[in-house]
Amino acid sequence: MDSLIETPRLRLRPLSEDDAEFILELLNQPSFLHFIGDRGVRTLDDARSYIYNKILLSYDTHGFGLYKVEQKSEPIPMGIAGFVKRAVLDYPDVGFAFLESFWARGYAYESSAAMIHHGRTRLRMDRILGVTSPTNQSSIRLLEKLGLRFERMIQLPGLAAEQKLFSTPEPETLEEVRSS
Repeated sequence: MDSLIETPRLRLRPLSEDDAEFILELLNQPSFLHFIGDRGVRTLDDARSYIYNKILLSYDTHGFGLYKVEQKSEPIPMGIAGFVKRAVLDYPDVGFAFLESFWARGYAYESSAAMIHHGRTRLRMDRILGVTSPTNQSSIRLLEKLGLRFERMIQLPGLAAEQKLFSTPEPETLEEVRSS
């Protein structure tokens, strides 16, 4: 697994248990709870456990996961971006979440675009999915800007409401899209 991905403004690096304070803050923002869901992370120990059991395990199992996003000029955590592999989906989905103080500055797009490029070129992902709440207009616009298109509504385990599933083109049509 690559340990560092850079864009013109950002540095993306794997999370570690040292990022527990940041994860605790991020996962308890009202927007995260509303649009992504309550992960039950209420203490620093919960955050360390979440990092270990979800994020680090994904790195080991799949060779990818969610990365911490920070500015190159000031290495404070702003958000996360990367890939999640859900057992109920055939392909990984791109995920992103940012502290509200860093919204509307293009960081989610820049980091997610870098991750998709990394997924395509380094991880050889044929297809990438995106999952979002049907009411999360900002995430819907971002997924569309990243080149993903709405495919269908899906029901994910543990969530009461259906979610919107977006995807990049099917592997067999990818070359057609690139040449058009």
